[in-house]
Amino acid sequence: MALETYLVQVAFTAEAIAGLVNNPENRLSTMIPIVEKMGGRFIGSWISFGEHDSIAVIEMPDHVHIKAFSMAAMAGGGLRYFNITPMMSFEKGVEAMKLANDLAYKPPQ
Repeated sequence: MALETYLVQVAFTAEAIAGLVNNPENRLSTMIPIVEKMGGRFIGSWISFGEHDSIAVIEMPDHVHIKAFSMAAMAGGGLRYFNITPMMSFEKGVEAMKLANDLAYKPPQ
């Protein structure tokens, strides 16, 4: 079964950031095993600037699994934001373009 790909963007609570400053650690060591237990895989993760504190690209079996992962992460209390963006390959995008072309939608006149 092919895995679905997701962009995950998170922001930590102020308390979680204070905890990381006081006790620096790589949180991936706790997150990767959870994703793998669910049949998923981490592609990569980065600390980011601006609205999000960290981003990751994750593969999961389906939307139910990625949503369960987000619920578990948010339930821990260290995050104030967890955004999921489903992604598709350019090859699948071309399939969508071809399908859209066949639909012949006409805008209102």
